[in-house]
Amino acid sequence: MWSFPRTLLASSFRSQSKPWNVTSIQSKKSSFCFIRHRQNYTHAAPTKKINAVQQTSFYHRVYNAIKANPIEFLTIPTVAANAIKANPIEFLTIPTVAAFVGISTNYMGVQMLFYPLEYQGSSIKRFPDAPYGIFGWQGVVPARTEKMALRLVDIVTRDLLSLREAFGNLDANVFADLMTDVVVQAVKDDCGTYWAIVLKPLLPMILTRVVRQLQVEIDEVLDLPTVVLNAFVRDKVVLVELFQKVGRVELKFLIESGFGFGFILGLAQMVLWAVKPKAWTLPVAGSLVGYVTNWIAIKLLFEPADPVELGPLTVQGLFESRQKEVSEEFAHFMESRVLSSPMLLDALANQNEHELFEFLRRQLPYPIPEKVLRAAIKAIRNVASNPEEHEQIHQYVREHLDIEDTLSRRLKKLSPKSFENLLHPVFQEDEIILIVVGGVLGALAGLLQTRVTFSGSNARAKSIGLLLSSLMASAGFFVLSDYSDFFVSGASKDVGYDPVIDKRYAEDTIGNVHHHKDTTD
Repeated sequence: MWSFPRTLLASSFRSQSKPWNVTSIQSKKSSFCFIRHRQNYTHAAPTKKINAVQQTSFYHRVYNAIKANPIEFLTIPTVAANAIKANPIEFLTIPTVAAFVGISTNYMGVQMLFYPLEYQGSSIKRFPDAPYGIFGWQGVVPARTEKMALRLVDIVTRDLLSLREAFGNLDANVFADLMTDVVVQAVKDDCGTYWAIVLKPLLPMILTRVVRQLQVEIDEVLDLPTVVLNAFVRDKVVLVELFQKVGRVELKFLIESGFGFGFILGLAQMVLWAVKPKAWTLPVAGSLVGYVTNWIAIKLLFEPADPVELGPLTVQGLFESRQKEVSEEFAHFMESRVLSSPMLLDALANQNEHELFEFLRRQLPYPIPEKVLRAAIKAIRNVASNPEEHEQIHQYVREHLDIEDTLSRRLKKLSPKSFENLLHPVFQEDEIILIVVGGVLGALAGLLQTRVTFSGSNARAKSIGLLLSSLMASAGFFVLSDYSDFFVSGASKDVGYDPVIDKRYAEDTIGNVHHHKDTTD
């Protein structure tokens, strides 16, 4: 192509008293020269003693090179400007491709957080407690569903919600009246007409007493951590959708910011290629673009956690700055998908059936046979599994438990650092993997660009094609970022008891994760 100045650091190994000559630099498009005045550079001995290691250090050689030949270093902008001016289209492809690398690697990184839901690839080797294996991958969130769900369980049960407080909002008389007909029908079906006729006049009073006592003992009868954990572990899509919902703005920023950061870094990459057109320049610089764009974007999402005043500006992590909006979205999702009235009643009658039966036995002495108690539990199960048929009951429970408003109000009161824990764990688990993937893809893009744009015949035509295709592909990723949170494969499972995820399994899971946390700490 064209020749460029000698290696800038080479001057540090020349004799410092050697005079400079006129050096001509030819280009295919232009020629110019640097006039270096004939001078004898005489360096005084340094006033501070420098040992042998310091004298041979990289930084010391750079210092000597600049001090010995300041004019050569000042000509770097001129070299770059003339090279770019001679081949503007070819050089314009560098920041354009860097922008494409930035947005494409960030998009891929976001997809790797959530997909595939199940491990895909070779089963030769699957690393424990990791989303990756030998030639295989599973989304970070699906692969670590239990661990991430337990963090949410800890936040919800410790800082946000109390079942005793929520169930205390129910009017025992009203709820007993709503449940009377359902219980009578279940008793009639399972115990016969006789028991239905005997109990019907007394049932409102009995149910009122039972509900009042249940409000006191609800934490012993219904295990809230198990309910939340079960909802996430039983269906990985629920947790994926939760993070996509509450982190919608942050994930969109993470993808689209890759284009801007990539283009800016691409300008530096372009100057580097102008003064150092080596085979390794673009791949190495492309790797840095892919790596740095992911790293910068993730940092901007969560740092600084607390607002920092910089003159007239207030700087804060994007996620923390949206605490009010995210709190409302999180609370709505949890109330509708995890802690809804059907799911709570289902957990009461299925996951905690034994505890509920023992509670009813304490409230209703032995003259009332066991089959009547079982029929009452069946009535609760029927209400939970048929929400459309019993809409009035669920509407009353939903309005008076007031879970959505309680979660939203208390989330807004959390400190920014505590609030950050809602979403940041998604990125913390395997953040380095996602960043390294960006670096690898950036290196491959730089290598491709070197082969296509700056070598062979028809370089100008190939550059135009690469320029246009990069811009069109980047535009496609902007479109995808608007809809990526809707690409959830498969529908969530219906509410219902899963015998695999019962209370014992949930407790074992909690114990295992806490043990792992203690040993790693």
